[in-house]
Formats: sequence, structure tokens, C-alpha cells
Amino acid sequence: MASGTPKKILVLGSGMVAPPCIEYLSRNPNNQITVACRTLSSAEKLAAGFPRTHAIALDAASEVDLDKHVAAHDVVISLIPYIYHAAVIKSALKSGTHVVTTSYTSDAIRELDEDAKKAGITVLNEVGVDPGVDHLYAIKKIDEVHAKGGKVLEFYSYCGGLPAPDCADNPLGFKFSWSPRGALLSQRNSARFLKNGSVEEISSEELMATAAPYYVMEGYDFVAYPNRNSVPFQSFYRIPEAHTVIRGSLRYKGNPAFVQALANLGWLEQDKKEWLKDGMTWAEIQQNAIAASGTDESSLISRIKEVAQFPNDAESQRIIAGMKWMGILSSEKATIVGGNLLDTLCARLEKLMSFGPGERDLVMLQHKFVVEWADGKTETFTSTLELLGDPNRYSGMALSVGVTCGIATQLLMNNHLALRKPGVLAPYTREICDPIRELVEKEGVMMVEQKT
Repeated sequence: MASGTPKKILVLGSGMVAPPCIEYLSRNPNNQITVACRTLSSAEKLAAGFPRTHAIALDAASEVDLDKHVAAHDVVISLIPYIYHAAVIKSALKSGTHVVTTSYTSDAIRELDEDAKKAGITVLNEVGVDPGVDHLYAIKKIDEVHAKGGKVLEFYSYCGGLPAPDCADNPLGFKFSWSPRGALLSQRNSARFLKNGSVEEISSEELMATAAPYYVMEGYDFVAYPNRNSVPFQSFYRIPEAHTVIRGSLRYKGNPAFVQALANLGWLEQDKKEWLKDGMTWAEIQQNAIAASGTDESSLISRIKEVAQFPNDAESQRIIAGMKWMGILSSEKATIVGGNLLDTLCARLEKLMSFGPGERDLVMLQHKFVVEWADGKTETFTSTLELLGDPNRYSGMALSVGVTCGIATQLLMNNHLALRKPGVLAPYTREICDPIRELVEKEGVMMVEQKT
């Protein structure tokens, strides 16, 4: 390991991706790591497992506290919700502290680019798995194609953080390795993408209905749907020749239709309901949400079929059976959370659909490139990551996000030239991607390239 001046690293957040990130950084004896969390006990529990790592209590919403602790470090890794990243960066601007996040570069972050350049700090974003590992291999393949005189006419990228097939044993085919709220709301984004030379848009209300079967490899039954805004990646990835650029999500077959049904029945609404009171049963909540005539199961199911508009009887039976499994048609008293239906449902699902002992998650990420060579011949290539979690160590999601973040941070601390450019950065160039990718592969996170 390199010797030299100690580097002080502040890690904000103690969630699932923090341990592999800290574990990687703690291998370097020059690194002194501070774990910060609103709850001191959570930070202490995490810090206790690693050398030269200590814990503090810190509320990122407190500007005074944030400024004080950020200023005492060389780099701050923000693993807290993305809504706080801009505040963390503004704090870092005052003290000349570098910033690393695993999140997409939001408009609020981009607006701080000039300030970051003036302050001489690097704000490195999108160094997780998606975004993160996806960039490392997209840029690699695209640059290789261009170097050989080829054109990337179509680019598709789909990623899913899922339970391993043997653990996908509930009606949603999903388990929550992170916030159920965030996971469900990610399926309520609108989508914007480039297809056959035209920009297409799908509203959040219609998104789940567009999910279609998508083949990745044998042994999996996926559906895929576009997510967020894919259009800027034509520019980010420097493929102006591409007429189709779509990035999206993978789920197991049946999941999007179930989520759509929950949305239609009011369960994903975030606004407070005056009628939602402690002591109500799940059946009473569902009755109010859809104006059913009664709380008995037959009245609820009759109204659910009217409101949800299932495409056929088989889907109706499948999804209603799943709702019964969740208990949201039952006479059991509900625990009301946040005064709204979404948080009340999420608290229920977190108990029912979390990973149990010995269960594994799956990170599946695949790029597909349709390439035209100079002689007019076209070929299709894929890059695929199939990463199963280790129940005795880290989940696949925690490892792929956390270790990528740790590696990028270490390269930044090592003064790697491409990563030490002042301003807001993301891994969209070979100069940034290659050194991260080479080290990520050594940690067991690797996309396998094939010609199809």
C-alpha cells in the first residue's frame, strides 16, 4: 500500500452499500475513515468492523454540523438520499473538500459545476452499479467500435436489483434490499428515450403497461421497461450516430402488472388522507380508497375488478390472490404510517418481503449494442453482469455499488489525473472508466462481453 500523508474520508450514511465501500477503503493504511449517521449507534455498529474507522452522529439537514465535519476531511462520500447531495456539495465548496456520490448527476448538482471548478474540488457522481458499472462497460465497447471505424446504431441497457430466482417466492417476485418506498416509486417514473430517430415519452401512469418480455440469458423470465431520461446518453456516450438509445429496468414477469394494480387501487398515493386513521383495518382502508360498497371480501373484490381493469381473468385471480397474501383485504388492524397509503403499505411490505437468512439477491445488468461496420455489415454485441449476493458477506447490490464507490474514491485520493479535474464529473470517458473498471473486476464485479 502507498505510504504518505493520511487521508481523511467522511462517509455519510450507514446503509447497505456502506460496508463494502468502507471495507475497500480501510485496506489502505493511510486512510482514516469517519462514519456519520443521524443515529450514533448505527454509525458505531458499522465503524466497529473496520480499522482506523470511527463513528459520529450527524444530521445532514444541519448546515452548521455538516460544514464542521465536512471541513475536517479530504473527501466526503454521500451515501444518504440524493435530495441531500446538493447541500453536501455546497458545504464541501466552503472547505475545499472533494465529494463522491453513487447517484445520477441531478440538475441541482450540475448547477454547482462552475462553483466546484472555482473551489478546485472534484464532485464525482454515478460511481455505483447503475449508474456506475454500466458506464464503465458502455464506454469501453463504444470506444472500441469507434476505433475500428464502426457505428453504434442502437444501444439498450437494462438493469435489475432482484431476489435470486430461488428466493423470488412472493406475488411481486421482488424483495427489498433498500427502501421499499424508493423501490416502488422508481416504478412510477416517467420515461423518455430515443427510438428510430424520434424522442418518445411515456407517462408515469402508463409506464408499467409498457413492460415487455426481454431475453437476457437462459434461466430467467424477465420483463423490461424504459426508465428515466435516456436521451442525454446519446451525447454522454458520444454516439450521435445512434437512432435508438434506451436505458431501463428489469423485473420478473408479472411484477409490473402487480405494481400497476396497486397504483390503480390507490396504494401508491403519497398525499395525506384525512380519513386514514389509527385503528382502521386493511379492508376498511381499501374500501375507502376505491369507494367499495362494503368491507367484506366479495364487495372489495367486485370493486377492485372494476377499478383495476385487469386484462383477463387469469391476471385478476393472480393479483387478487397476491393482495390476499399481503393481507391488505383482511380485517387485521393496519399500522398507519405517514398519514398516507404509500408509507402504510411500504411498512407492511418491508415486513413481508425483506431478504431472510441465507437468501441471495441478484444484480442483472445487460447492454446490447447493434453495430454497423464500415463495409455495411451489422453485428449485435452484449455485455452482461450476473452477480449473485453472498449471504455470508455482501448482497450483490451492496458489493457492486459499494466497492465501485470505494475504488473511485481511492483513485481520487491517489491523485489520479482524470479524476482530479475540478468540477462536476461522471464516468463518461475512458480516462475515468478504465482505471475504475480494472479494479472493480478484481473485486468480482465484471460484465462479460459476447457477440450474439
